[in-house]
Amino acid sequence: MADTVYNFDVVKEDGKLYSLATLKGKIIIIVNTATKCGFAPQFEELETLYRTYGDKGLVILGFPSNQFKQEVDSSHEAAEACRLTYGVSFPMHQIIAVNGKNTDPLFKYLKQNTPSPLGSTIKWNFTKFLVGRDGVPVKRYAPKTRPQDMTADIERLL
Repeated sequence: MADTVYNFDVVKEDGKLYSLATLKGKIIIIVNTATKCGFAPQFEELETLYRTYGDKGLVILGFPSNQFKQEVDSSHEAAEACRLTYGVSFPMHQIIAVNGKNTDPLFKYLKQNTPSPLGSTIKWNFTKFLVGRDGVPVKRYAPKTRPQDMTADIERLL
């Protein structure tokens, strides 16, 4: 089992594979997203956090998932919708599974390492994971938690 998120490789929406080890020393928010979700306006708040704290070491990584039937058909289309509709400039990734037997390994790790009343299940889109500079998950936030409500936790880690 991985000790940190730095042990995982992920794929950007354009198909480029990279290691999360390239983000060592950064604070990371990892979020499963869906452009057709009622929580999609959170993209704007996530972008505000990214622009506010990015120069201090915050990175936000969006991972589209269609497990809740609220995402478009392609990773590129999802990323384009985020950019055009919500002004997203943070990295978006390939569409992944966040639950079930095909769960993406990164999300399996995140779920196992952050306490939740739901156990190892992600309830809905826009579940957010805050990861410290050491690559260890610090906290899991429910979909209904607005990104701006994460500010105090982010500032403590900065």
